[in-house]
Amino acid sequence: MKKFAVVLSGNGVFDGSEIHEAVLSMYEISKQGASYAVFAPDMKQVHVVNHRNGEEMDEQRNVLTEAARIARGKIEPLSNFDPVAFDALLFPGGFGAAKNLSSFAFDGPDCKVHPEVEKAIKGMHDAGKPIAALCIAPVLLAKVLGDVKVSIGQDEETAGALAKMGATHAKTNHGEVAIDEENKLFTTPCYMLDADIAQIGVGAENIVRAVLRVL
Repeated sequence: MKKFAVVLSGNGVFDGSEIHEAVLSMYEISKQGASYAVFAPDMKQVHVVNHRNGEEMDEQRNVLTEAARIARGKIEPLSNFDPVAFDALLFPGGFGAAKNLSSFAFDGPDCKVHPEVEKAIKGMHDAGKPIAALCIAPVLLAKVLGDVKVSIGQDEETAGALAKMGATHAKTNHGEVAIDEENKLFTTPCYMLDADIAQIGVGAENIVRAVLRVL
């Protein structure tokens, strides 16, 4: 049985992992006959957002603790991740990828990537193992790996930022998966487009299937 490592960035689209993308990715991994383990960095969230009104809240939360809600408690610190133990790596989207796993939301192409995230990406890439990223998470791959092909859908501003990081952007629509065959990278836009949950499910299904084809 092939095994995915799924890296979360908190709990909730505005300050952590996009829950639909995370859950449907894990669902598809299991449905398609593979297994997964969940990781998140043990760190303070950049900020906490009230998901009812979009306003920042005056409180602090921990990324690993919040991500454990999605993982039903079965989660490990990202510092424990070992590329040898996994066949593929997957990053759901959500603003947490651009705020907690990196500083892309604030610094654009000049962003920094969390050291444990960078180590995980480089470890899998150096081992020739596939990496999947949904929604905004492909910016992590662009920043860490540079000259790669990824997709965030059709947003010109974000595509321009990817180009400044050395990446090539491929335009995609709902459910489409951009594949960088040389680097074994798989990306799909999800909520970077105006999408509903059914379309997110199709994207998750297609990206997991595409990864499994090369394993």
